[in-house]
Amino acid sequence: MSECVLDASALLASLRRESGAAVVEDLLSGPGATMSTVNLSEVVARLIEAGWSELAIRRDISRLNVDLVPFDATDAFETGLLRPLTRQVGLSLGDRACLALAQRLGLPAVTADRSWTTLQLPITVQSIR
Repeated sequence: MSECVLDASALLASLRRESGAAVVEDLLSGPGATMSTVNLSEVVARLIEAGWSELAIRRDISRLNVDLVPFDATDAFETGLLRPLTRQVGLSLGDRACLALAQRLGLPAVTADRSWTTLQLPITVQSIR
């Protein structure tokens, strides 16, 4: 069972060996993490833009202890409902998809974006930086 829901920014920090990577790697070495397929799409897009090959992206992501959850109608609705609560810090659709999944699963959301910790949400938000 996963112990958290990862945002794209957290997984990118790990894959690119950025600040906070060790925190994410510790999470992945234990019970693992969950991630919305919306956030997976963000990760793939950012890595492609940075010059990674599709083969490298598929290889590196497949090695991770991450359970991918399809973005369904329930998640879409909950993601939309989070808009008024997150507008003040400018969260994207992907950010809200991560938070909605964390809320649904009752798990903490893990991100590299410190602004999430200022939100008044019924879930725990952990910043890796």
